[in-house]
Amino acid sequence: MPPGYVPFLFLLATSVGAIFTLNALRPAKRWWPLVGPGFFASWLTGELAPHHLFWQLIATGLFVWAGALQGWVGYAALGLVALSWVGLARLIVESARTKQVMISALREGLGVHFKDKISGDLRLELRDRWGVRQRLLPLPVWDSRVEVIRNIIYREVDGVRLRLDIYRPRAKKGPFPTVLHVHGGAWMVGSKDDQGKPLAYRLAAHGWLVVSANYRLSPRFAWPAHIIDVKAAVAWIKTRGIEYGVDPSFVAITGGSAGGHLSALAALTPNDPEWQPGFESADTTLHACVPFYGVYDFCDRKGIWKGTLLRRMLERGIVKKRRAEAPDVFNKASPMSRIGQHAPPFFVIHGTRDSLVPVAEARLFVELMRQTSKQPVLYAELPGAQHAFEVFPSRRTEHALVGVETFLTWALSARVRACSKV
Repeated sequence: MPPGYVPFLFLLATSVGAIFTLNALRPAKRWWPLVGPGFFASWLTGELAPHHLFWQLIATGLFVWAGALQGWVGYAALGLVALSWVGLARLIVESARTKQVMISALREGLGVHFKDKISGDLRLELRDRWGVRQRLLPLPVWDSRVEVIRNIIYREVDGVRLRLDIYRPRAKKGPFPTVLHVHGGAWMVGSKDDQGKPLAYRLAAHGWLVVSANYRLSPRFAWPAHIIDVKAAVAWIKTRGIEYGVDPSFVAITGGSAGGHLSALAALTPNDPEWQPGFESADTTLHACVPFYGVYDFCDRKGIWKGTLLRRMLERGIVKKRRAEAPDVFNKASPMSRIGQHAPPFFVIHGTRDSLVPVAEARLFVELMRQTSKQPVLYAELPGAQHAFEVFPSRRTEHALVGVETFLTWALSARVRACSKV
């Protein structure tokens, strides 16, 4: 390659890197042709900022060695990549702030001395971190302390066999407190195999049993098939799950995006016969809920969705009815409409840079929950976090999951104390 081209290639490479960094800092949220690819690029850059910084440093060194600093083009490229490094450093600092945000949320919701309310034999080493391999190679997520039992059929309906996976401690015997993970994917895509892995492996390594379940997806299946299947998974956990080590006296639920919506809705509608056809008498009560970046209001009562495609997607692809034609269906499907004093403890988590579900949705849900629920309602708004951030075992995810595990351990301790008084 002629040496004269090196500065221009350097400028091209640094421009691409700077665009990715800028998009991670200011992702597109309203112009929908850019929202999808912008989210994906922002997600990769924001959660893997240290990796981006490392490779940009390596590439810059190679370009300089190859003679890129010839004339103004090379120095312009160097200035541009320096700005990109500043942006990536900001992303890394924001990610580290997650630790303090989670601690503050726990203290606000559970009290300053919340750790004293956790039973001594349930206290865990909450500073357990990803290993070097996991940090360098974020995917796949894996932990030798965990046994995974895959593809158990828990329900057959409409010609579909719905399956779930179980993550449990390899060296311990049950029964184990249990968490059901509900995957996201706009109620239309996704599966148990591609989400929730960092959470599942971490909890299972520390003595929990985690169930990750599939459910029927749109557009093939219309609402409320999704929530019915989630309820069926809860019922299976409390009966058949005992064979695999489930302790039915404590079952919590979590999920992200559409899974955040479904987990919140399931937690707020225990034993609702309308959504338990054929298993109306099954106990679907849940003892804690941790929704990540969820959708909480199909009615969009405060106009938070303005400029997004959420309403159109729900009407055309999920519910398959216009909201004006079936207001009761949309209202019942909204966790905001099902809030009551019966709600279990909640820990709502959302990112400030979520470009798919506005963070204002979580703020309003938490505000309404705190007005009514008798149980603690915790809220953590993570600085710089994008939608689906916890799919990667990043530093932000690490801090967030420590907080989630602490909350679930507190909820388990509270449940144990309550049962001991009966």
